[in-house]
Amino acid sequence: MGFFAWIIFGLIAGIIAKLIMPGKDPGGFIITIIIGILGAVVGGWIGTALGFGSVDGFNLGSFVIAVLGAIVLLVLYRVVRR
Repeated sequence: MGFFAWIIFGLIAGIIAKLIMPGKDPGGFIITIIIGILGAVVGGWIGTALGFGSVDGFNLGSFVIAVLGAIVLLVLYRVVRR
């Protein structure tokens, strides 16, 4: 359940990351959502490794980690692509 939860969180997190960080992204909205999914998976993995909790489904803490992971990857993507 954990991996699929992070994919769904990532989809939502990518949309929220785009809303939090508006602007022209090299790649558009679809790439931003894909980055959100990857950011959520990476954020969940790092959060679990650092002891912030386990990936156990849909809850507020997991969602915050997913959004933060998506924002971090979106920032890195913007820096690398420019």
